[in-house]
Amino acid sequence: MAPPRNERRRQALADAAIAVLGASGIHSLSHRAVDERAELPAGTAANYFPTRDELLAAAAHRVFGLHIEAMDSADSQVAGPVDPDGLAELIGAALYDCAARHRTRYLAIYELTLEATRRPALAEALSGMAAATLDVTIGQHRMLGLHTSPAQVQALITLFSGVLLTLAAGPPEAVTPDATRALARCLVAGVLATMPGLAWNGSPPERP
Repeated sequence: MAPPRNERRRQALADAAIAVLGASGIHSLSHRAVDERAELPAGTAANYFPTRDELLAAAAHRVFGLHIEAMDSADSQVAGPVDPDGLAELIGAALYDCAARHRTRYLAIYELTLEATRRPALAEALSGMAAATLDVTIGQHRMLGLHTSPAQVQALITLFSGVLLTLAAGPPEAVTPDATRALARCLVAGVLATMPGLAWNGSPPERP
């Protein structure tokens, strides 16, 4: 029998799994713990996600979807093309949002990332999401009028993830808008100055 397709219920269960992961770690995650966190009858999570791998993948996909939604929302507030300084401002705001407002969500994805080193199915799911994140982010850069190369975008994503881990795992009081803005400026300046590919010069590349 195929799992139920009530999407709102599936999202509620995935959100509960994220909450358990972020608050208590990977070893506390179980179908029972998710049911209790979601305040749903025992057996509900197992009905929707029969295996632990499916439950883990559902949590990962939910974090990915929420992250992309947040990026789209932030980008939609930008009027006109942005320059590297504008990109740094967007990244700094995103770092603050992730590490301060959604700390548990991103602690959960780091728990999943470590667990993926031991679970091939989860590793495959996360790899697919990483590739999708790159494609989506490149598209967002183009919509913002940015001419970053795919290599530069990938470097920005990688460094963003590392900085976010440090912020999310550190003391909450250290996460401030000024701190994340400063880190973002260093991140953007370093990538655009040193990565191979398209060098930013403030204008679109010339056609060959």
